[in-house]
Amino acid sequence: MTTEEIVEHSKPKLGMFEFVALTAFMTSIVALSIDAMLPALNQIGSDLGSESPQYTHMIISIFFLGMAFGQLYYGPYSDTKGRRAAILSGLIVFALGTIICLFSQSMEMLLLGRVIQAFGVSGPRIASIALIRDQFEGEAMARVMSFIMMVFILVPMIAPAFGKTILFFASWREIFISFLVIGFALAVWFFTRQPETLPKSKRKPFTFASLWVSSKFILTQKAVMMYTLSMGCIFGSFLAYLSASQTIFEDFYSQGDMFPLIFAVLAFSIGIASFINGTLVMTMGMHKLCSLAISGTIVMSTIFVLVTLHYQGLPPLLLTVAILFINFFFIGVLFGNLNSLAMMPLGHIAGLGAAITGSLSSAFAVPVAMIIGSFVKTDILPISIGFLVFGLITMVCFRIAGTGDKEPKVCSNTRKITK
Repeated sequence: MTTEEIVEHSKPKLGMFEFVALTAFMTSIVALSIDAMLPALNQIGSDLGSESPQYTHMIISIFFLGMAFGQLYYGPYSDTKGRRAAILSGLIVFALGTIICLFSQSMEMLLLGRVIQAFGVSGPRIASIALIRDQFEGEAMARVMSFIMMVFILVPMIAPAFGKTILFFASWREIFISFLVIGFALAVWFFTRQPETLPKSKRKPFTFASLWVSSKFILTQKAVMMYTLSMGCIFGSFLAYLSASQTIFEDFYSQGDMFPLIFAVLAFSIGIASFINGTLVMTMGMHKLCSLAISGTIVMSTIFVLVTLHYQGLPPLLLTVAILFINFFFIGVLFGNLNSLAMMPLGHIAGLGAAITGSLSSAFAVPVAMIIGSFVKTDILPISIGFLVFGLITMVCFRIAGTGDKEPKVCSNTRKITK
């Protein structure tokens, strides 16, 4: 292949604006499927006879369990069958899970549908990221990902308001109908506009032998596993908040009408963190930023615990939002950087590496969130303690993983790993 052909292949077939919008919305199905459900949890629990609010919270947390398995499947699948096949099959499975949720008559059936939904949505998520990687690398990929993140962050900000609006006119079942409509619209947009980016000549035939060798390599890398465990701890405590957020703000604080706005403000903190991190990471480095962010989240979590104890489990609303806003800023810095640090030694098996690290961190985060969530009954003290305890565990795992001068460095031109 000539240099000109390589350059031409690296360009997207769509205009930059449409390409960014399409891939951003494709990956945002995950956030929409989670956050749009938050205002409906009480109504669903009441209609389906949920045993407790903690059981209802599983509608959120169990979604990530389905994604843990889905990512493991669709990572190798997209490398073997191509990106379009992974996205198509994923959207079909997502639609199947959504239909099960739509017609559920019990909480158990709804939770089964959520797991299937999550398994399917892993296809568009994993394949969309791989699709970007097929066409861009180095600084160009970072630039595209920055544009995508600007669109992506809007979804968790507006999704609760979207769900709340549907509930104003209809019931929680219509939220699942909206998922079907949006999924179908994205499928039509994608398959009429975006061609395959992984030619057959570059696809990797699937064998259990090669999967075993690559998986064994990933699982035996101390730094990769410790950074992955760090992600699981931070995400687990955050997922506990996410699952209980509707109960916290609508039931504990009686802010039902304001819940979407409060949720959007707190989500905006993570968006600010992503933007600032993008401007600082090239000069300060991921390791230093993570060290500062971990220290920041431990300090804020300690303050959160002390304040919550002082107010007997329920501080004033504005004080709670202020503390969470600052804490989520530090957590937002950690999300992207910990994932990048875990992926640094895995450039030659990036697809499988992303699938395994994503699955393991999600598989660890879900039980963490369930444990913390089981104690959220009358106040938010368990949430504050969860942030502190798992923040401390994150710090230990991060230090075991290694220091900045031990990080493997990836050569952007050759994609080979050097020391």
